Amino acid sequence: MTETLPSGYAQTLALIIERAHRARFAVQRAANTEVVALWWYIGHTLIERQRVEPWGSGVLARLAADLRAQFPSMKGFSESNLRYARRFAEAWPDEKTIRQQPVGGLPWSHTIQLLDKLDDQNLRDWYAAQDASNGWSRAVLQNQIATRLHERAAAAPSNFASTLGASDSELAQQLTKDPYTLDFLAIGVGVSERELEERLALRVVETLRELGAGFSFVGRQVHLDVDGDDFYVDLLFFNWQQVRFVVVELKTSKFDPRDAGQLGFYVALVDDRLRIPELHAPTVGILLVADKNETVVRYSLAGSKQPVAVSRYELSLTEQATLPAEETLTKIAADAVDGAVRSILGVSADGAG
Repeated sequence: MTETLPSGYAQTLALIIERAHRARFAVQRAANTEVVALWWYIGHTLIERQRVEPWGSGVLARLAADLRAQFPSMKGFSESNLRYARRFAEAWPDEKTIRQQPVGGLPWSHTIQLLDKLDDQNLRDWYAAQDASNGWSRAVLQNQIATRLHERAAAAPSNFASTLGASDSELAQQLTKDPYTLDFLAIGVGVSERELEERLALRVVETLRELGAGFSFVGRQVHLDVDGDDFYVDLLFFNWQQVRFVVVELKTSKFDPRDAGQLGFYVALVDDRLRIPELHAPTVGILLVADKNETVVRYSLAGSKQPVAVSRYELSLTEQATLPAEETLTKIAADAVDGAVRSILGVSADGAG
């Protein structure tokens, strides 16, 4: 017979799981720091040796081979990594600060991305901090650099400063981007609002990643009844870091001032029906549009009493937009395989041997 669990069991389990995740992350970060410190030492040593005597590619190749022979179970002792180590020590020349800066806790492969993709040291530090804070994978880091997150973050025009308190408006602004890059949806510009909404909900992991840190998905077409009249919020999210609901409305057309009024209505409704004032910060709204006139947006937001922001979205990167449809790619692949089989068997296109 199964023993009845005490009432506080689920909460206790959740607390232990959260603590275990934090402990695992701390151990991983500490291990990364030691690896990064090793690469810094190697790079710094190479810089110092090259100041007093020539250390060309031949010497680096020999050093890499000797290190692999000495530590056969350790991966990464290649000539190219030794060169990265030297660049790393040049970019972050102070060993003491390495352990105190975000880059010190990143995997070495992430540090290589920072060195390869960015020339500006301030941007390297900025992306390192975002990476460490959000726990990005290497692929996510690459994508965030490629889509110039540093230019998009907190950039959406809003009326937060006039509708929220000073400190809260600064926090809420951090929830925005302009534009939002939705290339992971793999759809073109002719998409309908309903299809765009469905794709964002289906690809919710990627959607949450693009929205930013702390977002969780509440629902799609969230129904709210107002004295017998039905209203539906396109997408509703909750940001647990700022403890607030975020209403997201989608428009596949150019921004219209009426769109801000509709979003403001939904923000007021969610704030009244779902928000717990003692626990939650004020609800905010983000309107995603295909295009916008910045001046029209500014005047529209000035007349809104609810905290809303307006941002443009981009569906596809230029090179992705020119790709053929999935069905076309499938047919091309099938025809290629069929042609190869016929060639091997000596069968002509009409089936004759």
